[in-house]
Amino acid sequence: MHEKMTRGDIEKLQAEIDERRLKLQPELIAAVQEARAQGDLSENFEYYAAKREKRQNESRIRYLENMIKTAVIIEDHSKADEVGLNKRVEVYFPDDDETEVFRIVTSIRGNSMKNLVSIDSPIGRALLHKKAGDTATVRMENGASYQVVIRSIGEDEGEEGDAIRGF
Repeated sequence: MHEKMTRGDIEKLQAEIDERRLKLQPELIAAVQEARAQGDLSENFEYYAAKREKRQNESRIRYLENMIKTAVIIEDHSKADEVGLNKRVEVYFPDDDETEVFRIVTSIRGNSMKNLVSIDSPIGRALLHKKAGDTATVRMENGASYQVVIRSIGEDEGEEGDAIRGF
């Protein structure tokens, strides 16, 4: 896996693990015990549903722990006037005569539907460490490329869309 993560990403993952272990897991164990107490397990849908939820929670905990264990911690060393992690970037696409605003994030937080662009994506790599007014060449994996112009760079105001990718 070896996902690139910031210390903040690790903290969010650990918070989810703690929530699942300390709050959700005891509730799910109680639900399994309650369903088991209802008698005949061969036709007890609630029992099987409760066990499935408990297994899913345990699986998610293991997944998150493995992500933390194999993570590569990165830090943002960009200057205030450069594109870097968690910065808001207004980008002009000359070929389409359109402007988009992106937020540059680590790969586990990337979400194109919310304009959260991963530093490992073609456009993320092209924009990283550029300054307002710079033209960046976005090189696609198929060999094609296109130009974008960085109009402005700003600090991100919110944490919207910060959920860590699940499964």
